[in-house]
Amino acid sequence: MGVISVSLNEDSLRDLDKIQEEYGLHGRSEAVRVSIAAAIDEIREMGEIKGEVEGVLIIVRRHHDDPWMIRLQARYEHAIKTQLHSHLRGRQCLEVMVVSCDGSDLSAMLKDIKSEGKADYVKFVRS
Repeated sequence: MGVISVSLNEDSLRDLDKIQEEYGLHGRSEAVRVSIAAAIDEIREMGEIKGEVEGVLIIVRRHHDDPWMIRLQARYEHAIKTQLHSHLRGRQCLEVMVVSCDGSDLSAMLKDIKSEGKADYVKFVRS
């Protein structure tokens, strides 16, 4: 088994410890392995989206004033049929979008959202 060194900020350490606690794992290394497995499952699931897809995209993002979501919505306006924006506590926002597009467009949109690193929650629910 390989050994790596990882630097994490305090929030990520708390999240890792919460994963360890919630899953009853014996250490942070197990929590990292479980997290990697969950991310790989999500990548596989997204890789299976092919052809025309419809569903609901749910995003919780921080920093209401940050314009990245507006730019993303403009880039994918062809795919977004309906969009709802709601303010949450702590200047967070909830974005709910009805999406109808080719699976490759949805995959690109999700990749753009996740690579921005500004969303605390992203989930696509296929119809």
